Amino acid sequence: MASVRILGRFQDAWDSDVAHSFRNSPITIVAAIALAICLIAAGFAPWLAPHNPFDLKTLNLLDALTPPAWIQGGKAMFPLGTDDQGRDLLSAIMFGSRVSLVVGLVSVFFAMLIGVSLGLLAGYAGGKTEAFIMRVADVQLSFPAILIALLISGVARAAFPGEAQDQLAIVVLVIAISLANWVQYARTVRGSTLVEKNKEYVQAARVIGIHPVAIMFKHVLPNALGPVLVLATINIATAIITEATLSFLGVGVPPTEPSLGTLIRVGNDFMFSGEWWVTVFPGSALVVMVLSVNLLGDWLRDALNPKLR
Repeated sequence: MASVRILGRFQDAWDSDVAHSFRNSPITIVAAIALAICLIAAGFAPWLAPHNPFDLKTLNLLDALTPPAWIQGGKAMFPLGTDDQGRDLLSAIMFGSRVSLVVGLVSVFFAMLIGVSLGLLAGYAGGKTEAFIMRVADVQLSFPAILIALLISGVARAAFPGEAQDQLAIVVLVIAISLANWVQYARTVRGSTLVEKNKEYVQAARVIGIHPVAIMFKHVLPNALGPVLVLATINIATAIITEATLSFLGVGVPPTEPSLGTLIRVGNDFMFSGEWWVTVFPGSALVVMVLSVNLLGDWLRDALNPKLR
């Protein structure tokens, strides 16, 4: 009986409008495959990568700036060439993608947690609480997100000694990107909450004495999650780009821990001397990752919009 139920649920999901929309969108399927390859390569990098870029015993400075294998002077053991430290570029990209994806996913999660909570509170409570939260959001919207992330990252780095900076680099990045991007979730959820809190099911919950916190999270929030999920999907790409930008500017992850941003920054120094592969391949990996996430976000937005069905 359990297997029959599971098969029935799978069939219902397969026949749903969202699944039908996915099957009939070749661009979305290609984007999903590309993102799946990126996730598998990043998640299983310790087992799939040809080399370990963190193992200093395997690095040889004589292999630095080796061109890709198909170019004269290249080596088969380095398919995409090496960087200025002799690290295999393919392996560095796979390990660097892990950093970018982890920072992107975790920062979006915390930004969503902060923004959704404040948006629910502002929309449901109203009055001075709503005015205060929205004014803070308006002030933050007047500054570019990358500038806020740079400011938070700079303050955090100044507050910690030199050794702790490298150890806490990823944590600081996550906090900086989260605090720079919570406003969009807060404004979206506040708008949905203002609509939902006046509906009959919320009024009924108030009448029977349910606590306001329970009403917000058990009744109002589920009906406001659709736009939030779409926004979170698109913001993952934004967070990945922000991490790469901060790392490119030298305030992200340390150079000893490769991310796509640091690899692009290193390659930029050698771009005009002919070692183009150090920048082009990490940049291409970043473009593929961000583009696939954006395409899936656009599809999800259209698939969850009843007006477009």
